[in-house]
Amino acid sequence: MDQEEALEFAQHLADVSRSIALRYFRTSLDIRWKEDASPVTIADCEIESTLRSVIRDRYPDHGIIGEEYDRAPGGRYNWILDPIDGTKSFIMGNPLFGTLIGLLDDGKPIAGLVDLPAMGERWDGTDRRTIFTDGVSNGQANVSNCCSIEAARLYITAPPGADPDEKYAGVETLSRVAALTRPVCDCYAYGLLASGYCDLVIEDSLEPCDYLPLVPIINGAGGRITDWTGKPLTLNSNSDGRVIAASTERLLEAAIEALHNSLAAADSATG
Repeated sequence: MDQEEALEFAQHLADVSRSIALRYFRTSLDIRWKEDASPVTIADCEIESTLRSVIRDRYPDHGIIGEEYDRAPGGRYNWILDPIDGTKSFIMGNPLFGTLIGLLDDGKPIAGLVDLPAMGERWDGTDRRTIFTDGVSNGQANVSNCCSIEAARLYITAPPGADPDEKYAGVETLSRVAALTRPVCDCYAYGLLASGYCDLVIEDSLEPCDYLPLVPIINGAGGRITDWTGKPLTLNSNSDGRVIAASTERLLEAAIEALHNSLAAADSATG
């Protein structure tokens, strides 16, 4: 399947999902809590069920992997969906939530899109290019040329209850050393990195739906995105939900080294 065809269809899916999200945004919502204590709303479910229906009508032989429903098996191609990335933000009226849509070819992300309905902003990408649009203008998105942690503008998150003095000491170190550090703002942080407004994003405890659609966007903007050991992110890779996105290879390597040192020290102390 051609990447441009995939992006054209992803744009259509995003238009559909945006209209549903905005219909529910900043309205009274019933909240259901999953087993992992994460919230889900009628908007999450309606967006995903609608997109699944649109995909099945257009590509009945494609698989679908979504956040809210069981995987629909397919062959070579699989669509991956996160209907509302940042459900907590959505519930609290914060506009920094998004919809993630991606296409996998034998488990490898080849096209991706992140749409911010309430912001009117969208990034879509392949490994060759990433386009940003705000509804008024659009053009190629390009990462910054930042190469050092000391100069980096960093979005970072640590798992709840993580002890920065032990297993996640590297997270604390990066937070302290970076030029600017802010808590990660869900998928929006990756769009900002693709457009050069930040330089480094580090997250943990993510699901494939949270990060696989972002891979072509970061790559197409000239950046790098891997797991915490530097391995590529695919459906079959064992990333443990740990993701690093960086504007340059040198910055990525520096961040990985800091995280590796902290994890090695923790393993040594517990061994």
